[in-house]
Amino acid sequence: MERKPLVLVIEDEKDIARFIELELAAEGYATEVAFDGVTGLSKFREVNPDLVILDLMLPVLDGLEVARRIRKTSNTPIIILTAKDGIQDKVEGLDSGADDYLIKPFSIEELLARVRAHLRRVNPAVTGEVRVADLVMNLDGREIFRGGRRVELSAKEFELLELLARNPGKVFSRFEIEEKVWPEYTGGSNVVDVYIGYLRRKLEEGGERRLIHTVRGVGYVLREE
Repeated sequence: MERKPLVLVIEDEKDIARFIELELAAEGYATEVAFDGVTGLSKFREVNPDLVILDLMLPVLDGLEVARRIRKTSNTPIIILTAKDGIQDKVEGLDSGADDYLIKPFSIEELLARVRAHLRRVNPAVTGEVRVADLVMNLDGREIFRGGRRVELSAKEFELLELLARNPGKVFSRFEIEEKVWPEYTGGSNVVDVYIGYLRRKLEEGGERRLIHTVRGVGYVLREE
């Protein structure tokens, strides 16, 4: 069964959060909700969502700081949803790392359309080729090239690299990777770390720069530094 995109809603007004949660669920999305900034950050690290809807005026830790901390380790799309409608508010929100800014009161149809648009950008339609920096994956021919150098991979190495390369900038936890690439495993294994090591050696064999990075305490991400 195909995994539903997961949206994390960080909103302290519980009625609004519940309304958004129900509308997202009706559109086929999985959801998680947090009512303050600290809990929101904790949930972000725990569930690794595909998109975040973020209020600015949050208790404990404000939305701007939440966005900054998320952006330090992830390219997950962030849509700010707030009553703060000044030009400087918008500038600060977008400069904090958010990808979009929607003002309350808002149209749920517009919010859902923006969610769809951002998810299309981070989850493009399946094509025969994936490119990240100097890495090229020919999916039809199952060929890998790094800066023109051919890289030979096993079937599982290819599957793992495809997962990361299709989602550049997205941090995957070890559990998520294991669930997608080794669904037959039940946890407690270091298979993910072992195969990440295999991939790094093969992708960097020609002296190329590292593409697969460790996010301490979270997991792995493929991105160009």
